[in-house]
Amino acid sequence: MSIYNLTIEELTDYFLKNNEKKFFAKELFSWLYEKDKRITDFDMATNLKKSTRERLKAEFKISTLDIVTVEKAKDVRKYLFKLNDGEHIEAVLMHHDYGNSLCISSQVGCNMGCKFCESGRRKKVRNLTSGEMVEQILKVESEGKVRISHVVIMGIGEPFDNYDNICKFIKIINHQNGLNIGSRHITVSTCGLVPKILDFANFPYQVNLAISLHAPTDELRKQLMPIAKVYPLKELMESIKIYLEKTNRRVTFEYILLKDINDKEEDANNLSKLLKGINAYVNLIPYNETEALQFARSNALTIAKFYDILKKNNITVTIRREFGGTISAACGQLRSKKEDI
Repeated sequence: MSIYNLTIEELTDYFLKNNEKKFFAKELFSWLYEKDKRITDFDMATNLKKSTRERLKAEFKISTLDIVTVEKAKDVRKYLFKLNDGEHIEAVLMHHDYGNSLCISSQVGCNMGCKFCESGRRKKVRNLTSGEMVEQILKVESEGKVRISHVVIMGIGEPFDNYDNICKFIKIINHQNGLNIGSRHITVSTCGLVPKILDFANFPYQVNLAISLHAPTDELRKQLMPIAKVYPLKELMESIKIYLEKTNRRVTFEYILLKDINDKEEDANNLSKLLKGINAYVNLIPYNETEALQFARSNALTIAKFYDILKKNNITVTIRREFGGTISAACGQLRSKKEDI
């Protein structure tokens, strides 16, 4: 098992059960996560007893993934990782004025089957462990020589289909002795698993929630996203209202604009009606086209008109800044290229 799977509380329990000092957990966390330490072998944790280090080496792994490929463009790097079992995942590093944001994967593949998504073209193989998610950050920080200040769980996979590991991952990276990434700098994206949205409303961290919406009506959403057949918009919006009441935190709605499909004036007006009176923020996303999927991006004029309609209806909205136009920018595209060979 990866040592990065353990929260500091679990690590404390581990040491106590092995008749070790409780404070060893904090010491080891420091060796694992402090920027100027970051051990790659337990023997590097020199203030732990040799017998303790030997036990750790026997029971835990300290590396479970490797960087295979890095594609680079202005202000962005896209990473392809190989896991211990030979599977592949991706992460994307984006440089912003406010810091460095990393979009990580939560699963190998995805079972949600969104028609426009490269990740959904390949079915879910398995969930990632919390440790495998943590290591994506550590590897990128090491390779890129950067400090990750913001984390978005929006890469390959549906995070709420791996709910327990996601919550554990957040606890580890948020801990002051871990990566110390502020909870308000962490965003979890879901395509709309209603029961987990309700669970997440009780999660005791002020983490951001993003909803992959992509259509303002059930009829259109069902054509694009199979999850809409299980949880229609009425049910989804009711769960979001409960989330808002409990957390008092604004929800982001992600909306990929697909040419001649969900980008018409009628769609913009319907979206405005759907979100009226809700503490919402809409993120309009120009589509990243791929060879394997027959969808096209809306043109700049259409995107601008869509944006203007939302603004006129008092919806807080932005158009996502584009990264990686010259690399494999679509979610899951780099993995697919590798596995299509």
